[in-house]
Amino acid sequence: MSEMYAGDGLEPAVALFRSLGDPTRLAILRTLASGEARVGTLVGELGLAQSTVSAHIACLKDCGLVVGRIEGRKVLYSLAQPELMDMLAQAEVLLAVTGNAVDLCSTYGSAQAAATSRTTQDSVA
Repeated sequence: MSEMYAGDGLEPAVALFRSLGDPTRLAILRTLASGEARVGTLVGELGLAQSTVSAHIACLKDCGLVVGRIEGRKVLYSLAQPELMDMLAQAEVLLAVTGNAVDLCSTYGSAQAAATSRTTQDSVA
């Protein structure tokens, strides 16, 4: 993080938004907003590998955003904080108000993500 912001108390907020900034983690959180789910259920709903979902669940647990509840041989995951649902709902409101502005952002929007993806694919090929 830039030294300009060091020690100003923004680090926890930056970590929170980075944890929410990953598409897979955000999809997991949106799914869990509807209720508890097992990793297998998330795998089926999101179409991702079990190892991928498990790794992202571990990250979300480390961030204190998701908790697991053991039921027999199963672990059911859920949102750790109900305030997270409020935050996700407010993000949807903000996205509706800003229209395409965030998606068109040259730094973080879809066009930038697509360009980064193309650059990565070209360098691999």
